[in-house]
Amino acid sequence: MRKSKIFMFSGQGSQYYHMGRELYETNITFQHWMPKMNQIIQKNAGINILEEIYNPAKHKSTEFDKLSYTHPAIFMVEYSLARVCIENGIEPDYVLGASLGEFVSAAITGILSLEEALEYLLIQSALIQSDCQPGSMTAIVDKLELYKQISVIHDYFELAAINYSSHFIISGNYRDEWISVESYLKSEGIMFQTLPVRYGFHSANIEPIAREYKKKLSNLTFKHSQIPFISCVSAGKIEDIDAEHFWNVLRQPINFQKTIQRLEIENQFSYIDLGPSGTLANFVKRNLASGSESNVYTILTPFGQDAKKLQRVIESLN
Repeated sequence: MRKSKIFMFSGQGSQYYHMGRELYETNITFQHWMPKMNQIIQKNAGINILEEIYNPAKHKSTEFDKLSYTHPAIFMVEYSLARVCIENGIEPDYVLGASLGEFVSAAITGILSLEEALEYLLIQSALIQSDCQPGSMTAIVDKLELYKQISVIHDYFELAAINYSSHFIISGNYRDEWISVESYLKSEGIMFQTLPVRYGFHSANIEPIAREYKKKLSNLTFKHSQIPFISCVSAGKIEDIDAEHFWNVLRQPINFQKTIQRLEIENQFSYIDLGPSGTLANFVKRNLASGSESNVYTILTPFGQDAKKLQRVIESLN
């Protein structure tokens, strides 16, 4: 039986230098969309994203965390990869965005135009960089109970994402309390990873932009989508998308675990991760019950062979 296809778009923390480079060098569709969006960004912000992403002086392991570049870069790679899939006959039955990924979902479904989505990501990044204090986001590989039990964590950091039963993200201002959190995690042998993000998304760290950003968002007209739009804010399908929703995408936690669990109750799917790192694909696998007949596909990762993986996905889903 044919499974419905879900395009998945990830957000901040999934980026790295040279992401999508193999497709940029070899795939005609990818080559078309990346410069097209780069021109829009140059016109609006005066920066060249392509020169930065594919800077030969940078390595994949070089930290890529300047928001004015990473925000549009993630969008460009994900949107271009989605267009590659569509061009090859893989049409989404649903779109699922996590955080920034919801802007890509909105552009692919026509809820926002490509130009609008890029413009408002640039507005968002500019406001955050001018009005917000530096912050941090850290992924912790342990049961969620840890967040509730350890006061130095829940007193100073907010729960930014719940990805699966033993993976959550905390977020907040970078301050002395983080040293205590890090010391505790190390002393207990708990795995953690600080994300390559300079601000505390999904926490009070970004509250200073609330008024101005909502005012900007209110100028948008959100169109209706024929493709069901799954949001990790509400952990389900939403129809009436408005400015408040896109503020919540930035401020509220990412309920990825609950989103997948609800989908799996409904049906089995082909989950296609269009993010740079394959992060969401890994999270989906962790949430699938042992008897699930859903399939999970990854195309881009930092480990390469992107064209080969793309071809496998095309052959599997056509």
